[in-house]
Amino acid sequence: MATKPALTTEQIKAAMDAMLAKANETPDAPVAMAIVDAGGEMLAYMTMENLRVFSRRHARRKAYTSAIIGRDSGEHAAGLAAQGRGIADMGDPGFTYGQGGLVIMKDGVILGGIGVGGYPSGQADEDLSRVGLDAMNL
Repeated sequence: MATKPALTTEQIKAAMDAMLAKANETPDAPVAMAIVDAGGEMLAYMTMENLRVFSRRHARRKAYTSAIIGRDSGEHAAGLAAQGRGIADMGDPGFTYGQGGLVIMKDGVILGGIGVGGYPSGQADEDLSRVGLDAMNL
């Protein structure tokens, strides 16, 4: 029986641990962190205290968008904008336009998505997602 590549528990834990350690360096800037599989199903989620609801949801949506679309969420949004389209044109209410979600890929196969929400800039969200992605050692 053929098996499809998937994220391991160790990779998921390493990513979440690395992101939480980095996020805890600035405890007054709470974030939420999410990892989903290739189908957009939640594998791991954590939120810091005192984070507003929008940012909590946005982290999940960034991870989901990246996994389902197969592109980083900010890159995807820029591509849509260049075409004069918006995220609503995609027809999936789980998608988001925000930067901060990265596709998790190995050897050309999408394994999932990782997303962060809460920092004032999408670039800071993406930077923290990158910390988690790097910790997976793909």
